[in-house]
Amino acid sequence: MIAALCLGRKGSTAFPGKNVYPVLGRKMAYYSLMAAKMASLVDQVYLSTDCEELMELAESLDVGVIKRPDYLCTKDALGDDAFHHGFEEIKKSHAVESIELLILIFCNAPTYTSAMVEEGIKVMRERPDLDSAVSVSQMNWYSPIRARRIEQD
Repeated sequence: MIAALCLGRKGSTAFPGKNVYPVLGRKMAYYSLMAAKMASLVDQVYLSTDCEELMELAESLDVGVIKRPDYLCTKDALGDDAFHHGFEEIKKSHAVESIELLILIFCNAPTYTSAMVEEGIKVMRERPDLDSAVSVSQMNWYSPIRARRIEQD
C-alpha cells in the first residue's frame, strides 16, 4: 500500500488560517489533498490536523482524518513528530497491514501535483538504496514573487 499523509494544523502564527485561505476559489489545502488523491499510484490519502474546517474538507474529498493531539499542534512542535504520529495512526487505526511508501505533503503547499507525487514513487521504486525522495525547486531570490509590498516603483 502507498499512502499519502498531508499535514496541516490550525494555529499558524505567521499566517493565521493559511491552510484554509482561499486560493482560486478553494481552500489552500484542497490542492495538496487533490494532488495526492489524483496520483494513480497512491492507494489512500490521510490528513493529520487539529482544524475542524480542514477535517470537513478532507471528509468531503473522502480523505481519512487523523486528529492530531494538542502537543503536536504548537508552533514549536516538530513536523517530524507529527509525521511519525500520523504514520503510527495509519498503521494502528486504519487497518493497514503493510505500507510500501508513505508520502508527506504539506497542506500549505498548493503547487504539488499528482505528477510530482508519481515521479517520487517511481524514483523510490527504481532506487531501493534510497530511503526518501524530496521535491525541490530553484529559488530566484530576486523574483517578483518574493516581493513583500507594492511600492511606487
